[in-house]
Amino acid sequence: LQMLERQVVGGEQAKNKDLKEKQKRRKKYADERRMQLVAALQQSNEDSGDWVLLNVYDSIQEEVRAKSKLLEKMQKKLRAAETEIKDLQSEFELEKIDYLGTIRRLERDLMLFQQLLDQVQSLVRRDCNYSNLEKIKRESVWDEETGCWKIPEPVVQKTRLP
Repeated sequence: LQMLERQVVGGEQAKNKDLKEKQKRRKKYADERRMQLVAALQQSNEDSGDWVLLNVYDSIQEEVRAKSKLLEKMQKKLRAAETEIKDLQSEFELEKIDYLGTIRRLERDLMLFQQLLDQVQSLVRRDCNYSNLEKIKRESVWDEETGCWKIPEPVVQKTRLP
């Protein structure tokens, strides 16, 4: 009875060793694949999880749809990253222009003070208009053509007592 039962279970192919080997290989491959997926899911983060799960498909059309969706998602991320890069570059460019403007302004101020000191050095008298540096600074004008400050000429004011 047991011998008949062993032959009947599995039908006509019960004694076919090739079929049994093929089933064992399929089962082994399925187990290995399942283990790989479990290991990959444990190590993956949110983004890479899509890649792992898309490797198991029922049909080619399903695979194409899934990969198309993934491609669209990655293209959106790429566009967002490119936009962010452009925004950062434009922001950097504006900051650079601002810094260059500040540097130019400071260089002009430095030139003003240097020229003031050069002219005032020989005229440190109370009755000279260069005794008030703030007034000289207000009266000075930047000349774009020459790249220099136009400073008022020194004038000595003599006071006479009656």
